[in-house]
Amino acid sequence: MVAAILPARNDSDDLAELTALAESAGAIVVDRFQQKIRKINPATYIGKGKVGQLAGRVKRFKADVVVFDNDLSPGQIRELEKIIEVKVLDRSELILDIFATRAKTKQSKLQVELAQLEYTYPRLTRMWSHLDAVAGAGGGTAVGTVGGIGTRGPGEQQLEIDRRLVNKKITQLKRELANIDKRRIREIDGRKGLFKICLIGYTNAGKSTLLNALTNANVFVEDRLFATLDTRTRKWMLGSGAEVLLSDTIGFLKSLPHQLIASFKATLEETINADLLLHIVDVSSPDALDQIESVDNVLAEIECSESPTLLVLNKVDIVRKVSDLEMAQTLFPDAVCISAKTGLGLEQLREAVLTRYKGAAVLLRVSSSQSDGRIQSFLRAYGQIVKEQYRDGSVQIDVHLGRNQLPGLKRLKPEDIEIVEASSESRTN
Repeated sequence: MVAAILPARNDSDDLAELTALAESAGAIVVDRFQQKIRKINPATYIGKGKVGQLAGRVKRFKADVVVFDNDLSPGQIRELEKIIEVKVLDRSELILDIFATRAKTKQSKLQVELAQLEYTYPRLTRMWSHLDAVAGAGGGTAVGTVGGIGTRGPGEQQLEIDRRLVNKKITQLKRELANIDKRRIREIDGRKGLFKICLIGYTNAGKSTLLNALTNANVFVEDRLFATLDTRTRKWMLGSGAEVLLSDTIGFLKSLPHQLIASFKATLEETINADLLLHIVDVSSPDALDQIESVDNVLAEIECSESPTLLVLNKVDIVRKVSDLEMAQTLFPDAVCISAKTGLGLEQLREAVLTRYKGAAVLLRVSSSQSDGRIQSFLRAYGQIVKEQYRDGSVQIDVHLGRNQLPGLKRLKPEDIEIVEASSESRTN
């Protein structure tokens, strides 16, 4: 594991996460190597003296692969491999490899393949050291050789062939994903009228465990990074007649490759279209604050930074220092503390979500026919009845109702809805 730390970066332990990623990919980490650098060496990223030290440590520990926590150019990788004499990977390539092994559904497999090709395409220029012209079978350029009329005399360079093939494959994958996206959009459109909640958070924060605890979803859970890549949606009964849709998404990560964010945009549609985001944080992690910032950065990248969000501090049962939890509660006073594994705090979470679901309450005066039982049932299920008056076949009901329930009430088409006054109850921000 190698990390080159530039002056602009202040990470205390760059290699902790990279080590977890490597282990998640099935590697056994035998050594860790860090260097603070003033500027990037264009040939080897780190200084040549350090590369020599790194080569010695690789031989001493008999390592098969060296993984950098930085993104390297193909030329830097080639030069490093020449000196170190083992395979060299950078951070993005490692993450893409992990995603490739985790992908299970057709959609996620296509998304990962697209991300890998888009990562590779701009690097093709320096991935080939043999840019010899490709001509006919006999190496000639006369008419009759491979290519024939209309081709470029001596033939195309291998680079150009590769670029064309990669471009063709990227176009094909985007077309297939577009068809899947259309089906997903139809699914999301079919959920209109239902309150949608999305679980987001740093990878391994406990989102899938929480989905299981709240909905008995029985989804796959494992203590490793990116255990699941596919969005799962389940119904969650909040009580008081409230039913919502709860979705789990892929975990976020510091410096998540842009190719992955772009190719997984369809999967993240659940986040983009959610009425409420539950930002799950592993508060037991020493890097919890940095992880919150990383998630916020990804939300900004997918244009969700202004979405209604409730912070959920998970794994409070294994926090080593009470002072760390107290600091988090001080910084985020509206956060809900839970343990998805033990069930601690889940009732408080349900109540907090129910408050967000209802929205700021208003006092309404609703008039309808006495025979229209749907409206009366709706008001009793979702509101607090203050007064009822019956006369001449009509009923007038004064009720405290959350603003978020107004569209549902209007769809039932009562005779009249009058907002009497705003309630003293207000949404918790």
